[in-house]
Amino acid sequence: MPHYLFQARYSPAAIKAMVDNPQDREAAARPLVEAVGGKLHNLFFCFGAEDVIALIEAPDDKAMAAASFAVGASGAFSGGATTKLMTAAEAKEAMGAAKKAAASFKPPTG
Repeated sequence: MPHYLFQARYSPAAIKAMVDNPQDREAAARPLVEAVGGKLHNLFFCFGAEDVIALIEAPDDKAMAAASFAVGASGAFSGGATTKLMTAAEAKEAMGAAKKAAASFKPPTG
């Protein structure tokens, strides 16, 4: 199954709710990911532009989009992004395909 990096910023209301009532958000996220046929590998809180990141394995882009839509519709986040990931082996295959394709590409000339 493909892997995805989910990154998000909590809304101020969600942060207030978690401060007022500390809770395990990984346990809350797991059933949603499983409902689309996926697996939540890790969920991390972090410093920086995003408040939380998750490494998710999902059957396909449509399943991951469904999970992202469900989370977005909850109102708990003010923004974020989902990035499709490749394994090193998949990237190596893409490099091989690029090598073959490069022979047919003509770059711009001056």
